[in-house]
Amino acid sequence: MSNPTLDAFLASHQRQGHDGDVLATVAALAGAALAINNGIRSGRLGSAFGGTNGTVNADGDTQKDLDIYADDIFLEAMRRAPVRCVASEERVAPVALDPESRIALAIDPLDGSSNIDVNVSIGTIFSLLPATGAPGIDPAAFFLQPGSSQLAAGFFVYGPQLVLVLTLGLGTHAFVFSPELNTFVQTHESVAVAERTQEFAINASNYRHWEEAVRLYVDDCLKGEEGPRGKNFNMRWIASLVADVYRILMRGGVFLYPGDSRAGYASGRLRLVYEANPIAMLVEQAGGRATNALCSILDIVPTGLHQRVPLVFGSAREVERVARYHTEPSAIAERSPLFGNRGLFRA
Repeated sequence: MSNPTLDAFLASHQRQGHDGDVLATVAALAGAALAINNGIRSGRLGSAFGGTNGTVNADGDTQKDLDIYADDIFLEAMRRAPVRCVASEERVAPVALDPESRIALAIDPLDGSSNIDVNVSIGTIFSLLPATGAPGIDPAAFFLQPGSSQLAAGFFVYGPQLVLVLTLGLGTHAFVFSPELNTFVQTHESVAVAERTQEFAINASNYRHWEEAVRLYVDDCLKGEEGPRGKNFNMRWIASLVADVYRILMRGGVFLYPGDSRAGYASGRLRLVYEANPIAMLVEQAGGRATNALCSILDIVPTGLHQRVPLVFGSAREVERVARYHTEPSAIAERSPLFGNRGLFRA
């Protein structure tokens, strides 16, 4: 039996009684992502690809021309979808669309903008939430729900392959765009994150700014077979969230973007509504875990549209271990004798 296309996958879920508005919105997102991918593939030969435009987004990050291009394409696509409002990482406030619709879309139109000029994978992250209430309700209220309320979540990777990773709350599934068929085709059904791992992803250049618990965890991994973990670890850091997530979904691992002592980084760098919540849903639907180093990401009630949060996700046992380094490091049996040792990055 051949692998189902995205359209067939969505049609199957509709026959099973899944919310048709959710499925139609996913289909519209896929169409917009294809248009963006075509623009990216042209590179500097195309009109979409450029440098910075001198503006910043709602979080104070410098916007690239491609950020604006992607944001505009997704917003225009949602005007033709059953979506009540859209909150974008690139905008200060949500945009109201169809007041009769029941879906709110939170989107990071272009994740990994710093990689645009160096031809590293970038992507789009999205989250669908229920939008119910009186017509006059502030649209921002729809996005201040815990991640456990999400109806669907996913991301696209614009890389060597155009990939869609999607959950409708019934497992996590991966699709690759087929140029021959001109559609997405399912390549992985019910992805399962490996429970154990020997890979971690973190930006080690921030080592001096981390809390002691994070330094201890990384130190123990780097000590390899001779250290308390008794095995060698590889470190991976792409600096493109969608690429890091996809790698972990495919072969396991753990990702850490902790809060640190730098000004403005006490709560990490990633956004709860646009990045952490959809990634957490995808990872947990695949059997992994996602926390802020201590508690489940999906339990956190956002207090603002652009709220930041520390993020640890990946193989369940490793995420749980990271939490223990924060709460009871001396109780981790194999590291107790070495608790006071200096780390490899410290003099």
